[in-house]
Amino acid sequence: MISPTIGFIGGGRITRIFLEGWSRAGQMPPDVIVSDPDANVLDVLKSHFPEVLTTPDNAVAARQDLVFLAVHPPLIAEVTAGLRNHLMPETIMVSLAPKFTIARLTELLGGFARLARFIPNAPSILGAGFNPVAFGSALGGPEKAQLTNLFASLGKFPEVAEEKLEAYAVVTAMGPTYFWFQLQLLRELAAGFGLDDLETTSALASMVSGATQTLLESGLSPAEVMDLIPVKPLAAMEPQVAEAYRTTLPAIYQKIKP
Repeated sequence: MISPTIGFIGGGRITRIFLEGWSRAGQMPPDVIVSDPDANVLDVLKSHFPEVLTTPDNAVAARQDLVFLAVHPPLIAEVTAGLRNHLMPETIMVSLAPKFTIARLTELLGGFARLARFIPNAPSILGAGFNPVAFGSALGGPEKAQLTNLFASLGKFPEVAEEKLEAYAVVTAMGPTYFWFQLQLLRELAAGFGLDDLETTSALASMVSGATQTLLESGLSPAEVMDLIPVKPLAAMEPQVAEAYRTTLPAIYQKIKP
């Protein structure tokens, strides 16, 4: 079976997550080209992935079998306007951004409808991502199979209703940022308490996994779970943290909704 050629429009973080995930899994596609107007971005990408071709011309990256639209929502209208005359009829395009629906992308692309939307998250670099996907009606079984072959080495990729993708963007795509800085602080403190890196890594990984399972799978109510540990050193700060969640995250959700 001939591997499809792959183009990325945009060479930033999301593209690097895909390439790193494929590379670590030994599943890097043989023909990948990335376009970006920023030469520095392409130079950095090339230094990490020398086998990947790069170009400043989006039109070149668009003339591939599979095209990933990896640009921020504010740029999508402008970028898609420059792509509409360069996509091949048999191309499949996957948007990696929230806010722009398949219907809106089809409109911006002059009627091109062979589209899917995919909300990636950073743990995909380790094959541990949670990356929900919605397929447009113009894509059938063979097209979906082609895409899922690429998605498989990045982690889980449940097919979901398109209108839920923005919720996943807030909960899963951005989710690690809510915890990473806290885990890193615990990691640093653990070193000060005398734990070596191996001990800390094992302890934190098990603690996070176990804590998540306890909240979501124990059958206990949230209040019962949170009462399992009598000493809560940061309890005084919980109201402020909770308020930040309840105000900041809904505001982001409203901002990225179509």
